[in-house]
Amino acid sequence: MSHQTGIRANESLKKFFGKCRDGHTRVFKVSIENEELTLSAQAGTKGTWEQDYDRLVLPLIKEDQPCYILYRFDSRSSTGGYEWALISWSPDDSPVRQKMLYASTKATLKQEFGGGQIKEEIHATIKEEASLNGFKKHKANAYAPAPLTPAEEELARMRIEGTTAGVGVGVDTRQQTLSGVVFPISSEAKDSMFRLASGGCNYVQLKIDLEKEEIHLSDCDTIGLDRLPGKVPANAGRYHLYTYKHTHEGDLMEAIVFIYSMDSRSTKERMLYSSCKPPLVVTIEKVIGVEIMKRVEIESGSELTEEFFQEILHPKKNLHRPKFAKPKGPPNRGAKRLTKGQDGH
Repeated sequence: MSHQTGIRANESLKKFFGKCRDGHTRVFKVSIENEELTLSAQAGTKGTWEQDYDRLVLPLIKEDQPCYILYRFDSRSSTGGYEWALISWSPDDSPVRQKMLYASTKATLKQEFGGGQIKEEIHATIKEEASLNGFKKHKANAYAPAPLTPAEEELARMRIEGTTAGVGVGVDTRQQTLSGVVFPISSEAKDSMFRLASGGCNYVQLKIDLEKEEIHLSDCDTIGLDRLPGKVPANAGRYHLYTYKHTHEGDLMEAIVFIYSMDSRSTKERMLYSSCKPPLVVTIEKVIGVEIMKRVEIESGSELTEEFFQEILHPKKNLHRPKFAKPKGPPNRGAKRLTKGQDGH
């Protein structure tokens, strides 16, 4: 995945990354300054990670300024290195441009620090969410399923039983599609959509993990239209977001199109992708802030041509449409009579 904002760690931060893993550093703060990732503060270990947490993390937070905080646990991964938490602090009252910039740069920070060492990720907009209590709530609720509607309960029952013949037999599939099934969206998937919204990339592909019942990032890239058909997998469902830049009637335009591709013979996969689509679109538009101009469904990537996008975004008027037939008037009773005016003429 490319560094979409172009913002990278400065040399001082890179050197710090090399020495902060020795067990003496408990927490450090990274900010974006002068278009660089910069070390803003750090603190050493005093007690256990729980004892140190609120005392060290909360003072690093400023009410109106986003930042990243990396906090070290006492546990180690299978490779022997310490495990870390990445706290993305993005208060609601901070400038929109700042929030978008930090969301778009998080993937770069993770890559340069080492994403494999980050055990937990937290997105906090209020101090309570960044506190130890908020962290524990995050852990408890991270994978908690949303309450199910009756249609969703029936869909879940069918998944458990492995039933395929039940679709359409005593099950209102239209209701399932309209109400939707809400699956958790991974932080990487959300980050990629924030990047797309801010212009950091022009293509995002999402997939459903059928076993975990989660929506994950499958691909994030900046591509031309000629490469888009090759991004659509055969025999698998996917969601795609593509920013189509084009010229129409002499004006340079761009439009974000949501594409649901489904070329799978699996009834379960088709049902899940179809059911997850409505709430996912709502999240993309209302939570992420991506303005979707058009939603389309395809079976093959070969459909994604210049003509296809022009037609769905700027449909041609039917010049051969039959004219509206004017109703017949009253029967012709001859020439209209001329009535005399009051002056007798």
